Amino acid sequence: MLSFTQVRIARPTNQLTKVIQFYTEGVGLPQLSSFTDHAGYSDVMVGLPHREYHLEFTQYEAGSPGTAPTKDNLLVFYIPHPIELSSAVERLQNLGYFPVAPENPYWQDKSFTFEDPDGWRVILFRGTWGEVE
Repeated sequence: MLSFTQVRIARPTNQLTKVIQFYTEGVGLPQLSSFTDHAGYSDVMVGLPHREYHLEFTQYEAGSPGTAPTKDNLLVFYIPHPIELSSAVERLQNLGYFPVAPENPYWQDKSFTFEDPDGWRVILFRGTWGEVE
């Protein structure tokens, strides 16, 4: 078995400013790094506090595809503390993002589903993985 120390999920967007606002101000992830106009690319990386998991968003100056391929492409955040979950939902709503019905009914009563500016779905799960079956 391989031993991994870090995981980064990267995807392009053509709305970098809005996407970063969604994930930092809305979801509440800290910005870890960024750069502007490196070989035509700009980038922002966000992550979970004290974890080795990162989300990277890049924008190419000539344009980058950004829309989600389906409504069931998900990024799931497990939030065990009800007050933190409520705060994240409220922050997203204050930014103009409101829950949408999940494609898969499994998520319906266990979480809140939001679409980021590119249409990618984000699940804010009430609890931790394996806790609710």
